[in-house]
Amino acid sequence: MRRSSAGAAAADQQPGVGILAGVKAPRVLLFDVFGTLVDWRSSLIDIAMATAAVPDMAPGQVSAGTGRGGAEPGRASAEAAWAGIIDDWRRAYQPAMDQVRQGAAWRDLDSLQRETLAATAARHGIDLPAAASETLVRGWRQLRPWPDCREGLDRLRGGHVTATLSNGHLALLADLLKFADLRVDAVLSAQLADGYKPDAKVYRTALRLLDCPPGDAAMVAAHPSDLRAAAALGLRPVFIRRPLEWGPGAPPATPPALDGLLEADGLIDLAAALGC
Repeated sequence: MRRSSAGAAAADQQPGVGILAGVKAPRVLLFDVFGTLVDWRSSLIDIAMATAAVPDMAPGQVSAGTGRGGAEPGRASAEAAWAGIIDDWRRAYQPAMDQVRQGAAWRDLDSLQRETLAATAARHGIDLPAAASETLVRGWRQLRPWPDCREGLDRLRGGHVTATLSNGHLALLADLLKFADLRVDAVLSAQLADGYKPDAKVYRTALRLLDCPPGDAAMVAAHPSDLRAAAALGLRPVFIRRPLEWGPGAPPATPPALDGLLEADGLIDLAAALGC
């Protein structure tokens, strides 16, 4: 764990002194969910491989269990095909939410995901059956947590008020947290602000609902844009490194250059730094 503030080196050199020694710890910890708490990519690839259709390696109809010329493709090639679809689907996430930020009516994430999945499949030249599409959309409720999250969240709850602050809507988050067996004190969503992160009103709404001034809260996320938006409002930014979010071959996110930034290798590391 690292922090970019005066005194970090001194604290590191004193046995038993936490990295936040001399710094006011936040009362409230707000957690991003997709990518920060749960591994969306490998989970969705596995769901697609197990229950959806296998995409043909050439443009054309998606059929369950058949590939080019009717032969079953190798698992590696099918997985690579799904990885490309899932990655492009995820990349369509922010542009779809941008339309809401620019004035379009708010819609829940299921609605946006159905629309972007259909467009993504079409770009890949495949015809995704309705049942397979719905399996993938509902798959966002069945994402595996990163290995440190259950223990880390439980420890952090001992010393802080913990809450989600996700672009997922409340129904999705309730199902996901139950599936992943992740416990927080409050489930908050951008839905409550009729918006999407990183719109400032999402963070302000969360703080208002928790009766918490910005200086008493921290935003915990693996995504620099989330942290920059929260820090601009006075929340403490906490960057969680998730080098495998986009798969083993993708470059990891770079911590944003923000005053007072904390960096942690997962939630257990963060809990230890906060004395939990």
